[in-house]
Amino acid sequence: MLNSEGRPTAPAAASAVEEKTFTGNRGLQIEEPLIFETGREDVTGVDLPEPPKAPSRLGSHARKAAIGLPGLTEPEAMRHYVRLSQKNYAIDSGLYPLGSCTMKHNPRLNEKMARLPGFADIHPLQPLSTVQGAIELIAELGRWLLASTGMASVAVSPKAGAHGEACGMMAIKAALEARGDKRKTVLVPESAHGTNPATAALIGYSVVDVPAGPDGRVHPDAVKERLSGDVAAIMLTNPNTCGLFERDVTAIADAVHAAGAYFYADGANFNAIVGKVRPGDLGVDAMHINLHKTFSTPHGGGGPGAGPVVFSERLARHAPVPFVRLTADGAEFVETRRQAGKTAEPFGRITAFHGQMGMFVRALSYMLSHGADGMRQASEDAVLNANYIKAGLADLMSLPYGDGPCMHEALFDDRFLEGTGVTTLDFAKAMIDEGYHPMTMYFPLVVHGAMLIEPTESESKASIDLFVATLRDLVMRAKRGEVERFRQAPMLAPRRRLDETRAARSPKLKWEKPQPWSEAAE
Repeated sequence: MLNSEGRPTAPAAASAVEEKTFTGNRGLQIEEPLIFETGREDVTGVDLPEPPKAPSRLGSHARKAAIGLPGLTEPEAMRHYVRLSQKNYAIDSGLYPLGSCTMKHNPRLNEKMARLPGFADIHPLQPLSTVQGAIELIAELGRWLLASTGMASVAVSPKAGAHGEACGMMAIKAALEARGDKRKTVLVPESAHGTNPATAALIGYSVVDVPAGPDGRVHPDAVKERLSGDVAAIMLTNPNTCGLFERDVTAIADAVHAAGAYFYADGANFNAIVGKVRPGDLGVDAMHINLHKTFSTPHGGGGPGAGPVVFSERLARHAPVPFVRLTADGAEFVETRRQAGKTAEPFGRITAFHGQMGMFVRALSYMLSHGADGMRQASEDAVLNANYIKAGLADLMSLPYGDGPCMHEALFDDRFLEGTGVTTLDFAKAMIDEGYHPMTMYFPLVVHGAMLIEPTESESKASIDLFVATLRDLVMRAKRGEVERFRQAPMLAPRRRLDETRAARSPKLKWEKPQPWSEAAE
């Protein structure tokens, strides 16, 4: 709104009672009903000929009632999914500060390359002679991964980080069994991602926790106290989930190897050290790499993930099939143990095919367009941005480990909210009203009321400045006693705050047809 001088004026104060509309819409924010409420079961947007009658081969499995799917016109279907997409926060909408999840920009160049004919339309069951280009691309991707990690071999087939963890730990188990060593224990720091102990338990190991020191890091003495002839491996994240580099990592690796065990590195945070540190030089034996976190392939919506695993010389021979082997004649795709030959002892196969081809194309596009120096700068910028946020909030928000710089993510706890009546959850919900997705909350578990913020290298200084200013304003509001502002949040989102406890204890798992609308009486 402009005043008589043509200058913008402050918005009028919101009325005590929110204005209701007949449709439930708020301007261009459309109230979107469920597709079952919109569609009709007796119609469809596509005309299909009546299929010829044929005897059913389903027997007792044949459907006994109508399928119950709603029919929509093409415009209705399009509008439904577009409106749903507009209710989602996305990296293309704004800064996505989720710590540990690394929601970074996905360059459109990568998308263009992945849609090239020959990559976009190949099928995993095609004859190998027709996909030599794809095999060479996988080999080149593997070469870049090995060069950046200092490792000896790579398995690209795992479909995600946790899948990669399983792959790496199964290789470790196979190596131990090959030497007749049946160890039963895996060491996992208390600050680890939850998939670490879950992976170890899944393949038959018992888990022993390693506590973090007062500085948020794992100390060699704590590891040595727990090492024995029964320990198969340690699973250590570096940088760790507190956003800190494990300074004693080589001493820990030496102690683990001296005990006859292996060092598995959770590579979830590799994006902080690419081009700066090679995990192989630190004594790592196996590490998964999240292509979506480090090399900008899409992240979210349940996938598509990609978690290649790199192995040291100690484990290289146990990498699973299929894998690509470089020969004098070029790249060779090895699909079976027999093809692997006498020099390899793959523990088996962890997935049906070779992995996520579209993600390989995107990741290699990122690598080639940035080069080694560009990827190193991306790591440096990610660390710089996180430290800039830490410095901008340190005087108002409390730091569990305040001494020294952080790596790619800044970790805060909830001590600054003591006495305000505002919780970490309340604070995060208020961020939604300000147009931000909340940071990672209550993780890592070693910090009470944790708030983990990762800006990545994608964000500009102007973007981060606005984010920091917003959080500073929220902190000051909380300390001024504006408790209801937080307890009621979000107030401007398409949906208000849920009763999460009730939703967990009494979930409604079945949609019920709503009552028909009635016109208002005149």
